Parts: sequence; C-alpha cells; structure tokens
Amino acid sequence: MTALEPIDAYPTQRIAGYPVRAGRSLPFGATRVPGGVNFSVYSNHATSVTLVLYREGEPEPMAELPFPESFRVGSVYAMTVFGLDVERLEYGYRVDGPRRPWQGHRFDPDVVLSDPYARMLTGHGPYRHRSRVTLDDFDWEDDRPPRLPHEDLVIYELHVRGFTRHASSGVSAPGTYAGLVEKIPYLRELGVNCVELMPVFEFDETDNVFTGVNYWGYSPIGFFAPKASYAATGRDHMQVDEFKHLVKELHRAGIEVLLDVVFNHTAEGDERGPTISFKGLDNATYYMLTPDGHYYNFSGTGNTLNCNHPVVRGFVLDCLRYWAAECHVDGFRFDLAAILGRGAEGELLHNPPLLESLAYDPILRDRKLIAEAWDAAGLYQVGSFPHYSRWSEWNGRYRDTVRRYVKGDLGVTGELATRMVGSPDMYSRRGAAATVNFITSHDGFTLRDLVSYDHKHNEANGEGNRDGDDANNSWNCGHEGGTDDPAVLALRARQQRNALLLLLASRGVPMLLAGDEIGRTQLGNNNAYCHDGPLTWFDWGLREENADLFRFTRRAIAFRRAHPVLRGGSPGSVHWHGVSAWSPDWSAHSRVLAALFDGGGSDCVYVAANSHWESHTLELPPAPRGRAWHLFADTAAAPPMDAFEPGAEPPLANQSQLSIGPRSVAILVTH
Repeated sequence: MTALEPIDAYPTQRIAGYPVRAGRSLPFGATRVPGGVNFSVYSNHATSVTLVLYREGEPEPMAELPFPESFRVGSVYAMTVFGLDVERLEYGYRVDGPRRPWQGHRFDPDVVLSDPYARMLTGHGPYRHRSRVTLDDFDWEDDRPPRLPHEDLVIYELHVRGFTRHASSGVSAPGTYAGLVEKIPYLRELGVNCVELMPVFEFDETDNVFTGVNYWGYSPIGFFAPKASYAATGRDHMQVDEFKHLVKELHRAGIEVLLDVVFNHTAEGDERGPTISFKGLDNATYYMLTPDGHYYNFSGTGNTLNCNHPVVRGFVLDCLRYWAAECHVDGFRFDLAAILGRGAEGELLHNPPLLESLAYDPILRDRKLIAEAWDAAGLYQVGSFPHYSRWSEWNGRYRDTVRRYVKGDLGVTGELATRMVGSPDMYSRRGAAATVNFITSHDGFTLRDLVSYDHKHNEANGEGNRDGDDANNSWNCGHEGGTDDPAVLALRARQQRNALLLLLASRGVPMLLAGDEIGRTQLGNNNAYCHDGPLTWFDWGLREENADLFRFTRRAIAFRRAHPVLRGGSPGSVHWHGVSAWSPDWSAHSRVLAALFDGGGSDCVYVAANSHWESHTLELPPAPRGRAWHLFADTAAAPPMDAFEPGAEPPLANQSQLSIGPRSVAILVTH
C-alpha cells in the first residue's frame, strides 16, 4: 500500500478467491471505488445475503460471495470486492430468510435477484434481469437545463420506440434514443419545447398474458436503468450514455425532458407473479400487504409499492435524484400518483411523507413534478392532490369537458369557460401553471379516433373488448371508423382542429399526444398497451398526407408562444361574451362561448367557440385601445385559410361582427 492509497482501497480478507473488505453502507447499489466495486444492499428481514458474480452472458456464476455478519450494519449488507473486470461483470444477490407468505416473507435463495439500485441491467436475452456496473465518463459539455417556466411549456407525450420504429421514419437507428435525436428538427419545427417520454425504466417487453407484448412499459423492473432495447448501443451496454446524449441534444435544442415514472407498482405482480428483485429482497417492506400476507392492489396490476415506508420513500428519492442529477432530466410525470399518498394499508394520508419529501427535496428543487392524480382503485384527486405549492396535475376534468363540448353535449359551456382560464375552481392557490391540460394521451383514443369512433375497438387485445375505458366522450361524426364520405371526413378534420385550438388557447400547460398533429390512428383501439407494431408506431407518411393538420397545429403553437395572455404568464383580464357582446349565455342549452383575453398593451386575443350544428353571427366588442381585429384562425375555413402565420393575420373585414360556422372555433387578435 502506497502512502497515497486510501485505507479503504486495501483488502482485509478473501472470499471465494476474491480480495474483499467491509464496504460502505451508502450509497446503495454498486459503486466503483479505487481498485474495486462497493456493493451495498438493504434487507431488514434477511438472515443472509450472498453476492453472485457472473462473466458477461455466461449461465453459471463465476463466484458467490456470502456477506460476513461483520459486513452488515443494521439492515444493510456492504462489501467492497477488488480485482473485478467491471466492463464484463454481471451480478445479483441471493437472499435467504423466513419463508412465511402469511407474514409477508417470500425469501427464496434459489433465485438470483436484480439490484434495485442498479444503474444498468443487461436488458437482452435469457439473463436480461442481471445487474451491471456503469462507467461514469459521459461528457455533458457544460449542458444546462432550459428551466422553462411552467406556463411556457408545450408538452409532447411520445413513446421512444414507437416514435421512430416505423420504416417511414428514415432514421439510422429506428426505435431508439439515437433515432429520436434525429427527429429533434421535427420537434423544433412543430414548436413543442418539452417532451414527456413514456416509461424508459427497464421493463419486460413480454409481460402480457394476452398478446405476449408489453409495449407501454408500465411495469418497471429496473428503476435506475434506462431501457437497453431502446438504445442502438444497448447490446454494447451503452444505453446509459445513449440516453444521456438524447437529453443533451434535446437541451441543446431548447427542449426539456420529462420522464413518465411508475412508483406505484412493479413487474413482480401478486403472489402468482415472478420474483425479480423487491419480492425476494424484503417483500414485507417494499409492498403494501394485507394482514394475511396478500398484496393490496390499488394499481390494478397485482401489487402496490409501500411508498410511504421510510426505506421505500428513500428509494424513490434516490432514484429521482439520480435521474435529475446524473441524467439531467427536467421533471417527472407520476403514473397513478394518488397511490403515493396512501399509507401501508391503503389509507389516505393527510400529509403524505413521500409527496412532501419530493416537493421540498433540494436536488429536485427546479424539476417539474406532475401527478396523474388518480389510481386504479377509484381514488380521484384532481384539484385536491397534496401539492405543497410544487405539484402540477394532469387535469382529467379539462379533458372530459373539452371532449364533451366539441362533441356537442349540452350543459358544459360554463364549465368550458372555467377550464379555459386555468381551472381556478381547483387551482386558485397554485395558479394556471398547476393544470396540465390535455385532450388525448397514450391512454385512450388518439385525436383522430376521438372524432371517428363512438365505441372502443380493442378486440385485437385478446380480452374480448372488455379492457379500456368505455367513457370516451367521443363522436364518430356520422360513421363508425374508416370512410370515404367527404362530408364526414371534412367534419372530422374540423373537429380535430377545434380540439387543438381550444387546447392551445387555454391557460395552463398544454400537452399534445405525439401523432395527433398528423392524424395518427389506432383504428379505434383505446388501450393499445399490448401492440408493438404499425398500430402504435408513428407513421411518418402521415406528415405529408395530413400536411394541413400539421401546418395548423404548428401555427397554433406559434400563436400561443406569441401571446403570453393565453398562457397566464402575464397579468390581464378575461371578459366573457356570447352572441351578444358582453352577454355570455350560461344556460344549459348554450353552445356558444367567446372570451376576450386582454393582457393590456398589444396582447389582446378573442376566442370564440361554437359547438352548434348551425352558424351564428357574434357581436364583437370593440378592439381595445383603438386597434383593429385581425383573424388568426377559423376552423370552418378551408385549409390553408384556417390559420395564418402569427404576426401576418389579415384584418377582419367587419370589425363589429364575426360569422362563426357550425361546429367551429375562431380566434381574433388585435393589431
């Protein structure tokens, strides 16, 4: 040992032929140290833990190293192993302990478990659950997060694989992080400034009893590990670097990155499911269990993580800190986030420790936190989610209201007004930035299908069309599914523009589903989680086929960016109108609504919506401050006159009246 060599780099004994010493308890996981790797793993109820080492791709272990009792501190087993070929190393743990399922203990030393803190899993082949040690040599080149204000975001929800997997994508590595990098110019052209990536945590793509396909990825296996099969370099174990490169390039383009994260359950399922990691490490700690050892199922997938247990809470915090600090991710959307506010027996907590910890964590201070504020057991907290002045929410009430209005339902005009101004009935304290407004997402119909189908068509899922939501608030415009009827097609095109224009003219944070801007369809399937093929892939041929819709969406996004008064990012007033100026009609039969967003100065926008099947002539208020009304968009007009380039809007011929067509939306702006 040299004078400069740290004392903890010196082995003290040998186990299974390897020089080792007692390790450091923190951080958990496998951490490179001088001359070796420090392995640290938690189990409160284990009686013994063994580190299992493999050479890359080999079926049998090259060594198994039991942790001496002297290497355990409390519930943490830690050991530093020297002389390992880290680049070819795979590892896992055998954990022994009581086998008493009725008490929640399911230890099985015959199973080699994944490390829940592993930054990388093999991800391919028969040993895809094995853990690996990462290299920390990525060059971020002074990357800086864009740190965009909430109200300036336009979120674009996409599936990493599906976005470029189609042959029409033309990228060099379809279906990968690298392929997505090649499509950044498209995102910039469209005008979105934030991508929300559907799950990129490692998951089992075959985890489905009906079709054998898990496409969406909402059953995580490795919470710290980027999905290997989403990386062109995954078979070379470079998925971490490829993911980081994607983030860096998106940031370079001024685009933020949100991750859709799943901390409500895991891929291990209930007592019938596999043992992969948590179940064999310490089942009674990590999962919510009934008194007789069965699994509470608030997630609808068989199990529920015990997120407010201090150890599990620490795991979630460590995970998100890693993605934020080491992978430069800008924020997170939490799947079924209402579960994160439940206690060990499923009870609703008034001050959930996990949600509070995330809200005040110093590392996550600048990261966006977005809750899907409901769960699969009926808990619906939209507007009442414990927010600590930090959390935003997917606004399901916005989605349902706009769908019903565009469809033509009665009795929703007044609620539409509330939703358009940031849902102050729910977010008065947090402001409009707390509401993430959306009309479609991965879960449900695409926008094109929303106006093409009255009913879901999920027969291909193998569940007898019983899966998926029946309450879609959709309308097929007169014909179910595909048609050549020009009148039906024209109405569907207008209805899609109506929905997009209302979304992008509403205060709050708009979220678009990838492909809606080019008319992507799933043929009426509103639960396409189990299809990895043309049904779910982004067909880039639609970019030209539906060029009018793309142009319209791009201009609507640009218009929103040009007018802070629509985003709630500047002070201003909202005045309501109807067929008569200054006289909104809030009655149950009303189908016409107009809003004047006046930000003072030159920022003044008038939005008019008509869900009636007849035209109406609206009396316009005088344009403020001696200006004149100009027409930005009219969805009843034939493309390309349905929307103009922001700043080049033509003056309105009649400054006192606006004729608004049947089932249409129009926007005026002052110049």
